[in-house]
Amino acid sequence: MTRVLIVEDLSETRRWLAGIVAAAFPEVSLHEASSQSAGLAQCARARYDLALIDLGLPDGSGLDVLRRLRQTQPDAVCVVTTVMGDDASIVGALSAGAHGYLLKEQPRTLLVKQLEQVVAGIPALSPSVARRIMQHFQRTGPSTADDRLTAREREVLGLIGRGLRNAEVAQALQLSEHTIAGYIKDVYRKLGISSRAEASWHAARLGLGAPEGD
Repeated sequence: MTRVLIVEDLSETRRWLAGIVAAAFPEVSLHEASSQSAGLAQCARARYDLALIDLGLPDGSGLDVLRRLRQTQPDAVCVVTTVMGDDASIVGALSAGAHGYLLKEQPRTLLVKQLEQVVAGIPALSPSVARRIMQHFQRTGPSTADDRLTAREREVLGLIGRGLRNAEVAQALQLSEHTIAGYIKDVYRKLGISSRAEASWHAARLGLGAPEGD
């Protein structure tokens, strides 16, 4: 983790988030943007390992910055940092490709820990957000999609749920990364999801995310 972008319109909140990032990753180079347009400009100017993005910006939605990063810098980890914890905001962000969703009301120590876990591939989700995601999918998730997953697809989903990258999944299953990417695409399609955060939730729900022996 070497370059981090913070997109937040309130200067006091930007400083607070910068302190949290510095606590989690002491050696990073921090870049800031106070608006949607400034965030988009930063995306074009530099490459980032991590971006913390607020949703409510004075000139538009932070989702546009998130989408731009996902399109142009697919390796960047995009985490929404906001006060909005409603279903529409959460699902909209995850559908746009967010790797996490953190509420600013959380204790500082918990936010630092959740950012540290991002490096290991663990989605950064506030506990209340994780509960709302579970409730949302219990109400609206595909009722038969789980049954349509093949044994191999469930195996891949389980490894993703443990935070493994594509290359690590490929190594564990002794398959090519291209083959694994195909399995992940099929899993996403069948479950109606578009991010690893959602995949991790489904893996946990199906009891697939925990290593053997846990």
